[in-house]
Amino acid sequence: MLRTAVARVVAERVRFADRLGIVDAAAVDMDVESERLRSGLVAGITDEEPLVDAVAELEERSRLAALERNAAWEHVVAAEADLRAGRVRVDALALALAEARFSAGVAHLADVEGVLGTLLDLVEVDPGFEAAFEAAAGEALDAVVVDGVDTARQALQALRAGEFCAAVLPLRTEAVGRSAPTVGEPVRLHVQARVPGVDELLDRLLGHAVLVDGGAAAAVDVALANPEAVVVTVEGDRFGPSGWRIGGDRRGATGAALADAEGHLAEAEVARVEAQSVFDAAESRTAELDAEVELRTRDLDEFDERFAASTEALQALQAEQANLGAEAEALRARIGELDQRFADETARVSDHEGRLPALEAVEHASLEAGRKMTALRGRLEARSASVGAQRIEHEVRTADVTGRQAMVHARVSELHGRLGGLVDERAAAAIRCGDLDRREAATRVLMSAVDVRVVRIDAGLEALRQNRRLQSERIRSVVARLDGLRRDRSAAEASLRGTRDQLSRLEIQRAETRMRLENLNEAIRSEFDLEPDSVLDSPCPELAEGVGVSTRVVELERELKLMGPVNPLALEEFDALEERRRFLQEQLDDIRATRTDLRKVIRSVDDEIVSVFARAFAEVSTHFTEFFDKLFPGGQGRLRLVDPDHLLDTGLEIEARPSGKNVRKLSLLSGGERSLTALAFLFAVFRSRPSPFYVMDEVEAALDDVNLHRFLGLVDRFREDAQLLIVSHQKRTMEAADCLYGVSMAPGGSSTVVSERVRVDRASDRLEVLAGS
Repeated sequence: MLRTAVARVVAERVRFADRLGIVDAAAVDMDVESERLRSGLVAGITDEEPLVDAVAELEERSRLAALERNAAWEHVVAAEADLRAGRVRVDALALALAEARFSAGVAHLADVEGVLGTLLDLVEVDPGFEAAFEAAAGEALDAVVVDGVDTARQALQALRAGEFCAAVLPLRTEAVGRSAPTVGEPVRLHVQARVPGVDELLDRLLGHAVLVDGGAAAAVDVALANPEAVVVTVEGDRFGPSGWRIGGDRRGATGAALADAEGHLAEAEVARVEAQSVFDAAESRTAELDAEVELRTRDLDEFDERFAASTEALQALQAEQANLGAEAEALRARIGELDQRFADETARVSDHEGRLPALEAVEHASLEAGRKMTALRGRLEARSASVGAQRIEHEVRTADVTGRQAMVHARVSELHGRLGGLVDERAAAAIRCGDLDRREAATRVLMSAVDVRVVRIDAGLEALRQNRRLQSERIRSVVARLDGLRRDRSAAEASLRGTRDQLSRLEIQRAETRMRLENLNEAIRSEFDLEPDSVLDSPCPELAEGVGVSTRVVELERELKLMGPVNPLALEEFDALEERRRFLQEQLDDIRATRTDLRKVIRSVDDEIVSVFARAFAEVSTHFTEFFDKLFPGGQGRLRLVDPDHLLDTGLEIEARPSGKNVRKLSLLSGGERSLTALAFLFAVFRSRPSPFYVMDEVEAALDDVNLHRFLGLVDRFREDAQLLIVSHQKRTMEAADCLYGVSMAPGGSSTVVSERVRVDRASDRLEVLAGS
């Protein structure tokens, strides 16, 4: 024991010494690793500074690129705004010129040679002086300019024929001597002709017009001082011999202004495209710089992660070094303790070695006695194990023999049963064999007759096919002719529809013209107290001072436009709509009367349904209770209405409580119990509304033997009143039948039906069994 303790102390000291060597080596390795990590951290700090500077530079470049992109986007927005404003101005000028051309009747004068266009199409006005020019030109703005007097006469005739109220300005007429005003600024200086020959016309129209500053008050003073002059302002005020007018309703629309606006529109389109391209380039540069900043930032983040990981590793290494130092100190202290313990144990060993011989003799005797006891114990355990194994083997063999004996008895019983069944099957097979022989003879006779019939049918079929081919040819010819006639009819109908449409349009135009003529005649009689034939000879109505005929005509046309178009067929449409209203009212009254009658019929039908349903429910409920008691002896079942006070909207609930259970809901019953409850309800309906036939498809599939006997007993109660056809795979259901039908199909063949009528004595035996059960 002492030697063992000494050896254990020596071994423990060696183990601690080895561990101390490992700890010292690990400390040296950790010192090396710690130095390497410190060097890496210093190098990382040095390498990080350029990367940070690069990221900052890229972010600054990205910021500047974003500013350039935003500025480019503002230019794009401004260019699009200019483009929209240009389009609006072009559309407004084009619309104003189109209205002027329409009111002047330019389109109606397209066939007259020498028509140059409206005055607005032929002049160019300095910017800012459009209103002054329009005020100075007055009614001439809506006039059509022609190249001479003869052309003017032709134009007037064409306008009169087209019922236009318009003016004409010929270029070549004798100039009227008039001195130019000496006050103000001539308007003529700000208006230039776009077509040769129009300058003289402008001189005649604007030679007496002057532009003054100071607003309407100064213009009034100048007009009073110069009665023959036409004084205008930049706001469009006009003060002349024909009257004074404040403001104007024009928009400065001239052909030159339209051309200039179209030019500005094209420039705005180009500017928008250029601004868009600049923005796209700036957007691309910004995206590239953002991507590069993100890439460099990701690199910097990865560098920071590596730096943090290295820092954490260095800190962990330092902590490990501290732990190893503490462990080394502890190991050294433990080794010192073991050295002291080794010296003590060595002294004790020397003390006990003198007493060792006597102790060894006692120990030898003790060991010999222990070996004998161990041998005896081993033999006893072996004998016990052998006996246990033999007992287990005997039990296994006994169980095996018992199982085989039971299997043999079951097999003998099965063979006896099969032998009894085979005798009956043999007799039935002999009967079926004779029946099949008779059927075979009859089948041969039928086959010979069928062959003769087939020959006749083939001959008739060939004749029918020949007749069908002849009919098909005739049908194709008739169809071709019919298609041609249909195409001709379609073309004629299309032509007829076009003619009818044209006739309808002409009738409408004729009616509109007649209506306009009648309205015009009526207006002449009522408003002017004149006859239509004497209108041309009557004097022109007086106009307000400063208002010309063309201006008055324009105002009247504006009022007519505000009034809207006159529908000459409004009275006829009103009569038709009134007739339609009366017809619909009669239909509505008829529908209301019919609805009243239908409600009476519905009420009577509802009353009849309630009465019939109440009687049927009472009968079905009584029969259900009876059949449920038959299927569940000792159980209770009944039908309950959810809302007995409203039979038309009520629902039906089935309460079923088999014997021994305290549940009433079907969902809590087993599958067989639910099936029997459903069959009780079904047969209760059958009993209440009997039928000569009942067909059921595997309704007893979920029933066990006891419930199946009860079901067959219920079926037996219906044998006397009706015939039941049951599709089933249950052997007991087949045994209770009067006649069996089987359907089978051989591979590659057709379905075959086999029937067998059950003998009366066997059926009566089965009925007695069912009645007893």
